[in-house]
Amino acid sequence: MHLSAFITVGENIHCTRIYKVGGKSVKAPADGEPAIVYNADGEPRELPIPPVFRETADWEAGRVKHCAVAVWQGTRGDAGGRQAGTDYLQSLARKQQAAGASYLDLNVEDLSTDVRDPSAPRKGTATVVQQAVSIPLSIDSSNLEILAAGLEACDASHGRPLVNSVSLERPQSIETAAAHGAVVIASCAGESGLPCTTEERLVNLGTLMPRLREAGFDDPDIHVDPLVLPISTDSNNGRTFLDAVSAIRKTYGDGLHIVAGLSNVSFGMPKRKLVNQVFSYLAAEAGADGGIVDPLQINVDILNGLDPESEPFRMARALLTGEDEFGMNFITACREGTL
Repeated sequence: MHLSAFITVGENIHCTRIYKVGGKSVKAPADGEPAIVYNADGEPRELPIPPVFRETADWEAGRVKHCAVAVWQGTRGDAGGRQAGTDYLQSLARKQQAAGASYLDLNVEDLSTDVRDPSAPRKGTATVVQQAVSIPLSIDSSNLEILAAGLEACDASHGRPLVNSVSLERPQSIETAAAHGAVVIASCAGESGLPCTTEERLVNLGTLMPRLREAGFDDPDIHVDPLVLPISTDSNNGRTFLDAVSAIRKTYGDGLHIVAGLSNVSFGMPKRKLVNQVFSYLAAEAGADGGIVDPLQINVDILNGLDPESEPFRMARALLTGEDEFGMNFITACREGTL
């Protein structure tokens, strides 16, 4: 298989993303101010972690939400903090675009959901990120007011923004997306739950698609998300997803896109990078043409560079397709250091 393109919705600017305190990305000296450490344009830089983040259960548990720190500093910090937060977010944005991202997904909902708050971060974050890149944004929120606020901040010169996502569970988001000229990720979720089978996904999509078309969305405006469930909870979830991709492509043809949160498949598993890359390759084989992923780890060049005949690929494929039941061979190889 050789891919000519792969739609990448860069997932790295998200306020739930966590670094380990004391890990390589967090400097936490006993007698100085803790900071996120990173490289931008080839030089080391630091993003100070303010006290508000060091007085939380996350910090006590050895975790810090690094994007939340950047957004907080960029909107609420002092002059130095605002500059550091802006630099950090723009560095994340530039790295994703350089790696081939098609969109940059923004989710600041975990930091603040009060759209009346004058320091609410969503519009400021969108503006800051767009100053650093030329690609459009993907706005990720379950709150319609926040979704609309994010879309209003999008710069049309970068291209049509993407709404992540619309579904039967919240059909009002279809109207919001249409009103702002966005394209959409169309989730296969039902009105009150997630589908487990290919048939359930097709039934939900069969109800959602006419609503999208009535709202003026053509097939190229629609990125179907068949919903990836982790194989750690059910070893059949990978195979079921791949079957669903094939069925959706067969049912709806080549006009629409199929884009999913592919890294969800590896939650709770070792060697997540390998598992995610192989799963993305298999998804593309089945008919998907994109993913909501880290573009530094998954992009068209990386996928084309994978060797399906290599032992790591074959073991990951067996894990993902259910051939390696419960992943015992894969997990054993990881523990023994042979993978």
